[in-house]
Amino acid sequence: MATRRMGLLQKKAALVAEGRKIIDAVAARDKDGAPGVETAEEAARLNAIDAEAAQVVAALAREEAQIERERAAGHAVAETEEAQASKPTVKAAPKPFRSFGEQLIAIANYSQGKGVHPGLMAIQAAASGSSEGVPADGGFLVQQDFATTVLDGMMTGGELLSRVFNVPMSGTANGIKINTIDETNRANGSRWGGIRAYWAAEAATVTASAPKFRRAELNLHKLFGLFYATDELLADAAALEAVARRGFEEELRFKAEDAIFRGTGAGQPLGILGASGTVSQAKETGQVAATVVAENIMKMWARMPAPNRKNAVWLINQEVEPQLDKMYIAVGTGGIPVYMPPAGLSQNGYGTLKGRPVIPVEYCEAPGTVGDIVLADFSEYLMISRGTPDWASSMHVKFLTDEMTFRMIWRADGQPARSAAITPYKGNNTLSPFVTLATRA
Repeated sequence: MATRRMGLLQKKAALVAEGRKIIDAVAARDKDGAPGVETAEEAARLNAIDAEAAQVVAALAREEAQIERERAAGHAVAETEEAQASKPTVKAAPKPFRSFGEQLIAIANYSQGKGVHPGLMAIQAAASGSSEGVPADGGFLVQQDFATTVLDGMMTGGELLSRVFNVPMSGTANGIKINTIDETNRANGSRWGGIRAYWAAEAATVTASAPKFRRAELNLHKLFGLFYATDELLADAAALEAVARRGFEEELRFKAEDAIFRGTGAGQPLGILGASGTVSQAKETGQVAATVVAENIMKMWARMPAPNRKNAVWLINQEVEPQLDKMYIAVGTGGIPVYMPPAGLSQNGYGTLKGRPVIPVEYCEAPGTVGDIVLADFSEYLMISRGTPDWASSMHVKFLTDEMTFRMIWRADGQPARSAAITPYKGNNTLSPFVTLATRA
């Protein structure tokens, strides 16, 4: 088996050398800043090299997995029954890597046929209850403390993710069904979907009532993140950790929050913009295109249910800010400001409207479009997620540029808790925890 592995490693090195030679030959034909053009024969050979390399790396992965299985089997035979009985039932999660960068390098080495780091096997075995947990495509679970740090950075650093009602999933569950109160009307007989109370005389009878529930079904969807690392970066664990951690945190956070804001619900979370329970406040008569005026703010605030106001935030496109800075309500010959700027009269890290934070985010639409300013209570947004990310690596995606590709998969889903706007007990305008402003074109 060792001979087969050595032969595969030698073949892989030869393929890399041949591919590099062809690339260098093409580069030598560069002229006046224009890249050289490969011949049909060179292109065909490069494609063939890539295909052969994929087969070689796959064979190396199988060899390494077999070696590890035989090693584990031999170790099991050597153990006595007494030693087996003395093993603790629950073991602490292994922490064989000192840093996130070290583990990424170990994953890269495995994909390149340089052997399986014992730490990767330990983490995989702890998660699966088996020592045969090395996938053929180079996928590994991240050491728990590193995984937690990456996800904590995503959740706490996000303006939306940090505010949603998140339900963590564990085990092998891929979804959850949550019963929520199906309340769309605050009139008598409709509150809580059907509960009703009466003032009644002694011995009087009343009509029975019961709450009505809506079943919200959420199923985990996969969010992929890709990161390309050069050989130079792979040689420095500290640099790899700093770049990869920040890159994955920021990109996955962006995609998750963008889906919370405008997701279609097909293969991704359902966003608040397209949700049936979101209400849209009409523009003012004669309102100028692409503007936000004080009347818009006051009427949007009036569409937010009073109990939700204490958790609500305003999300805006930052191009709206100059309009907020000049927003006043006329009082006699003067006026009072509607918007309190950050660290101004509000003494707050955020500006405020109606006492609630105003947060500029990238997800808001351009001024004048639905979604340029949103009033939202994200405690009314349900989200499920699986906390432990899956990682994999590949040398094939960027084989000819000598780069390693890392892939992170995080599973999540979400949707607003309410499926419809709320008709108030008294009044004409529907209410919602999510309020937008209609188009001003």
